[in-house]
Amino acid sequence: MIDWEGIVAREGAGVWRRVYRLLGNRADAEEVFQETFLAALSFARRQEVESWGALLHRLGTAKAVDRLRQRQRRHSRSEMVDFEFVGGGEAEPYQNAQAGELSQRLRVALGQLPQRQAEVFALHALEGWKHDEIADVMQITTDAVGVLLHRARARLRELLAPVMRVERQVRS
Repeated sequence: MIDWEGIVAREGAGVWRRVYRLLGNRADAEEVFQETFLAALSFARRQEVESWGALLHRLGTAKAVDRLRQRQRRHSRSEMVDFEFVGGGEAEPYQNAQAGELSQRLRVALGQLPQRQAEVFALHALEGWKHDEIADVMQITTDAVGVLLHRARARLRELLAPVMRVERQVRS
């Protein structure tokens, strides 16, 4: 029998932080959090789980990226005003606003990446996972992780280039 209370107690906070960080919206994060644990339950019924933490974090990341894609299809950028940004307390208001705008654009761009590229990028760049950790969880080689990460970065550069040009002009 699976100790769900223990699993949620150990892994719940980390999964929540991950999905909220990726989505930036409390309602979406709550739904994705629940979907993540339901998907883990379904997985556990089919096969034995070696690492609940790795499974839950991977599922949470994948489901959050899926939700970003759904948002992309449902809304144009101008309709995405429900974005919740939690800024660092010491920054100036305009810096928080800029960081919030960049975070929002990154979420939109992540939603445009292929699923595996978005997952690898999120796990590495946003969560700080190492290539070998990602490879183990995604059941791919570390070389494949590097390739996916390289492609994700290149595509994100393309998608975010207009924003970065404006940012450079503002600074000049």
